[in-house]
Amino acid sequence: MTSRIPRDSRLRLVRPRPLAAAPRAVNQRRPRRPAPRPPEGTPARAELARMARSGLAAAARVAHWADAALRPGRDGASPDGKGTLSDATAERAARDLGLTTAQVRADWDTARLAGLIEVHGDSARPGWRLRAWDRDDSAVLRGWVALFDAWSLAHPEPEQHAHGAVADVVSALPQVLSFLQLSAGPVPVEQLLDLLEQRVTELRTERCEIPYVPPVAHHPYEEALRTAPSDPERLPDATPAEDTPLAPLLDWALHALASVGALTCGDGQATLTPLGSWAVWVKLEQICVAAQSPAGNIERAAEDMLRGCAQLRPNAARDEYRAWLAARPVGSAVTELLAAARGEDALLRGLAFEALRVVGAPAEPDVRAVADQPTLRPYALLWLAEHDGIDPEDAHEALTREEATWLWVDTAAAVADHGEAPMLVRHLESAVQPTVPMLLDEVRAVGHPRTVQVLVALAAAHPDPALAKAVRRAAFQVHTGGS
Repeated sequence: MTSRIPRDSRLRLVRPRPLAAAPRAVNQRRPRRPAPRPPEGTPARAELARMARSGLAAAARVAHWADAALRPGRDGASPDGKGTLSDATAERAARDLGLTTAQVRADWDTARLAGLIEVHGDSARPGWRLRAWDRDDSAVLRGWVALFDAWSLAHPEPEQHAHGAVADVVSALPQVLSFLQLSAGPVPVEQLLDLLEQRVTELRTERCEIPYVPPVAHHPYEEALRTAPSDPERLPDATPAEDTPLAPLLDWALHALASVGALTCGDGQATLTPLGSWAVWVKLEQICVAAQSPAGNIERAAEDMLRGCAQLRPNAARDEYRAWLAARPVGSAVTELLAAARGEDALLRGLAFEALRVVGAPAEPDVRAVADQPTLRPYALLWLAEHDGIDPEDAHEALTREEATWLWVDTAAAVADHGEAPMLVRHLESAVQPTVPMLLDEVRAVGHPRTVQVLVALAAAHPDPALAKAVRRAAFQVHTGGS
């Protein structure tokens, strides 16, 4: 005879499963795309890593010095939230390394951009790439690519130019670099300037509701006055972007890219270095991967892209994230992902933070800024814990019991909306509570807006009649406000 008393079922304590919701059946798995081969003449990976180590040797030297002498994160950086060196620390490093303070600061900034030094809050500490610098070619190449992506920060733009024009040039440079890579040799700067002007014109035209007209045909403030007449702070710079000549900005961009080792300039020509050519090829290949996907995720908004990745296996989804990110500026991509995470679909919330894991360190300020928002807080805390070097298996310890319970309900809502009944039953295994009654008590108290729907779905899916009855009772109590 079966007892009608709810069982005090013990739950195994396991790490929550990654939110990939309802993966497709094995026989529906997309065939694996063969690994692409770099263009002929590209040096071997080990040789590329040697070049990157050579180019970043000064930055690595300062980072190793800081690791040994300062224990970054305690007293080495100024409390300005940027991880910059204090005057005393820069002078000490200059004495110890036989450099000038200007060289120390420049190498420190390069180390930060390459991920050899990581800034957390108002302190700095060695990055994981520094630990693997001498033994892991992949870590070295990733560090160099991070510096390559941050070329506009490594060599700040001229102050006299309009910020809008600088932003247009930064956005247009990927097309210029792609042309350089496909040319596989020196290209006249005049030809690059023509290409840059065409791309900037396209970008400006895309932003306007009417075709772009040269500035002599209309007042440069006309568009701003029409779109935001009540907000004087949104007026454009005193020198409109359209009036800013692009030749000096192209010169700045080429010298900035040369300073990070991506290309060389001379005799009116520019040529990608082997490292620069390889990095551009990698990014083009990432874009091609997304362009060949059935959903065409590369051109979609973040929310649609995440929906398109929901049915993919984790590795395939990460490839899609990388390609989508490679096709747009990091800042706007992070903003789009966080906006998608704020929506009502819990599945997209989890997938957005999986995509932010692919972004890595550049997303940290934005993720830290949303850690106070109740809907995103558990996801943000897990992301920050893993970013700080905590093993993903132990990252859940960064959450309070209440936050972990809220996350359990949110994940269960994603499974209920997009998964199958057995997945929801198995989701019980990821709860932090040791028993079902304790889980139900804390779920009722946590106040998640989807609590009732989750409990009703769980009761309908669970094969144990007694446990299902207890879950239905809990759902009714939440619905009626009872205890």
